[in-house]
Amino acid sequence: MRAVRVYPEAWPLHKPFIIARGARTEAGVVVVELEENGVKGIGECTPYPRYGESESSVLAQISALLPALERGLSREALQQALPAGAARNAIDSALWDLAARQQQQTLWQSLATPLPATVSMAQTVSIDTPEAMASSALAAWDNGARLLKIKLDDHLITERLMAIRTAVPEARLIVDANESWHSEGLAARCQLLADLGVEMLEQPLPAEEDAGLENFIHPLPICADESCHTRESLPALRARYELVNIKLDKTGGLTEALALANAAEAAGFGVMLGCMLCTSRAINAALPLVPRARFIDLDGPTWLAVDVEPGLRFSAGRIDLTAAS
Repeated sequence: MRAVRVYPEAWPLHKPFIIARGARTEAGVVVVELEENGVKGIGECTPYPRYGESESSVLAQISALLPALERGLSREALQQALPAGAARNAIDSALWDLAARQQQQTLWQSLATPLPATVSMAQTVSIDTPEAMASSALAAWDNGARLLKIKLDDHLITERLMAIRTAVPEARLIVDANESWHSEGLAARCQLLADLGVEMLEQPLPAEEDAGLENFIHPLPICADESCHTRESLPALRARYELVNIKLDKTGGLTEALALANAAEAAGFGVMLGCMLCTSRAINAALPLVPRARFIDLDGPTWLAVDVEPGLRFSAGRIDLTAAS
């Protein structure tokens, strides 16, 4: 029999994380631990209200599978037992972690995925006044981040971006609107981003309204986030997006994420690798996808006041894997 433990955690942030749909002051996660013959695997998910998830709903989904998990439920069977989403991700991640630890390897080693000693990634600048966002961007740049992800809503777009670009003229920039824009005026906004050297725009329109991107001529790549969850999402994204943002909490774990990456690449999409607000445990589960991604956005733990121990080593724009095990 496999021992199973499931529990929620709350991780305070060192400052509020503000995006178009609201502010967060803590990361609420659900953890799954699986133990076999003294070896323990651990998985983590972040329930996301945007997708109809809560801590209680995720705990209920996982609890319903406890007997099957104790009897040795496999990753393959899990894909049918739960829909894509946070609950399946926590279990899938724990199963992958358990298998890797049983081999006494890191997860990426167990998948024969070579990773660099240092993973370069985006550092997020959350929504604030133009002056405060420029200050945050400059601080991230001074600390070594070279790719900045700028969160925006539907206000002060020009002012915020101009302030940031003035503060960090050499930084690489990508922008995430989190579904807050509308078709009207989108062309002018895309041109502004292109003129400021922004390399990519993420999910400008609400997922249910992104037909407005169909054959929309734009001067920079557009990435689907809320519009892309699993392989089933891809057919509707053609002629609308150039990239897809893969997050394990959307795909329901690494198993589907790897399949989505394969299908996306085969269909001609570029890959972005993202995360929710989370601890190092969730980032560890996503690392095998790093070599596949054009843009890497795994800075969730950098927003925590304290990360899990033992955890990955984060600094602005970087993950140091030299001591990872």
